[in-house]
Amino acid sequence: MSFSYRRAYRGPIEAVLLDWAGTTMDFGCMAPAVVFVQVYERKKVPITIDEARAPMGAHKKVHIQKISQLDTVRRRWQDVHGRPPTDADVDAMFADFVPLQLACLSEYSKLIPGTLEVVAELRKRGAKIGSTTGYLTEMMKINRDDAKRQGYEPDSTVCASDVPAGRPYPYMCLQNAINLGITTVQSCVKVDDTVPGVEEGLNSGMWTVGLAVSGNEVGLPLQAWQALPEDQKALKRARAYTRMQQCGAHYVVDTIADLMPCIDDIQARIRRGETP
Repeated sequence: MSFSYRRAYRGPIEAVLLDWAGTTMDFGCMAPAVVFVQVYERKKVPITIDEARAPMGAHKKVHIQKISQLDTVRRRWQDVHGRPPTDADVDAMFADFVPLQLACLSEYSKLIPGTLEVVAELRKRGAKIGSTTGYLTEMMKINRDDAKRQGYEPDSTVCASDVPAGRPYPYMCLQNAINLGITTVQSCVKVDDTVPGVEEGLNSGMWTVGLAVSGNEVGLPLQAWQALPEDQKALKRARAYTRMQQCGAHYVVDTIADLMPCIDDIQARIRRGETP
């Protein structure tokens, strides 16, 4: 008879890595979506808000490129310009995007309800707070300053422009782990409102929680969401939950305000020797 033994981490959750827009601030993840629409309007190619949101979570230049690769957008571009969009077009739109995004970020920087309370509870339990974002460093300076004025200041922030590649690659999560001095990625939880953000956490070997309602999947500001009839809420919520579950999220909840029961369950599973 032979036996094999498995090494398992059974300690505390060391860090929770939070996305920004749609997770901790900017309910509905509105700021980037509206600017992507404006950027394409400048090229006389209208895009829908759903098309603008489709690649959400990626580095913003990659996001613009991915929009240009959508069949519907390519056809419209061809109709207007007589040719498909090129890398030079993407570069030009990204150059337009940066100042437009910088100019409007503070309009959408209100913290999502529950953020301060959840972060306080996580820190009370000894967890460090990291963060990842598809925004560039200069954009995050605005968001970080606005967040700090409201009482939120993560221990580490890593932007897509700080690493070799953004989501769904794991580099931002791994850089957070380095910044925070984490023992093992199995002790970390990644929380995000986008599919690439959840995939980023999975690719990092971390536990993942998808936020279905507060971010990109529903894509409505808080007041608009609250004003929806319950049957419409149920339809949008179900679609968002399905998307998050299908991409592999370990847990899916509405907003960051609902996070702590997931943290409790993850901690119990870690104590039993389970891994992500």
